[in-house]
Amino acid sequence: MTLNRRHLASIAAFGAAAAVAGHWWLRDGPRPPAPELSFTLLDGAKLSTSDFRGQVVLVNFWATSCSTCVAEMPQIADTQRRHGRAGFKTLAVAMRYDPPVRVADFAQHHQLPFGVVIDNTGAIAAGFGNVEVTPTSFLIDKRGHIARRFVGAPDFAALDRLVVSMLEES
Repeated sequence: MTLNRRHLASIAAFGAAAAVAGHWWLRDGPRPPAPELSFTLLDGAKLSTSDFRGQVVLVNFWATSCSTCVAEMPQIADTQRRHGRAGFKTLAVAMRYDPPVRVADFAQHHQLPFGVVIDNTGAIAAGFGNVEVTPTSFLIDKRGHIARRFVGAPDFAALDRLVVSMLEES
């Protein structure tokens, strides 16, 4: 198949738009507020995103059927263990298509040290901009604003540095 100029122009325009859209997440600047959502964790605790104000929060959308998600969970757990006492929280949001029993079994088997919620209605994914790709994570600052969005597994060394710097913010 050969590409004509129109195809190449479309590809270039899409690439430029994606680069501009993605660039926002890589630079410092105005941070949009995290959505106001309520949810119930696997352990029955009822929370909302406003309950995390004053803390740095990683909201991780994942699925037990996602090999990258499963592979990154030990690193996410390690990040929580290292920074939890300093005010860092993690919320793992299982996608609506993930069977609840598999999510609960995974969380128990891996002894996840953070809250896990099953987004059975899709409302949490919708609130964060219609998340469909897993893993997708959002890092929220102490004031409840989205500081970064990661699609795919993040660079955990860079994430760790960012978490430390955000925990030091007033």
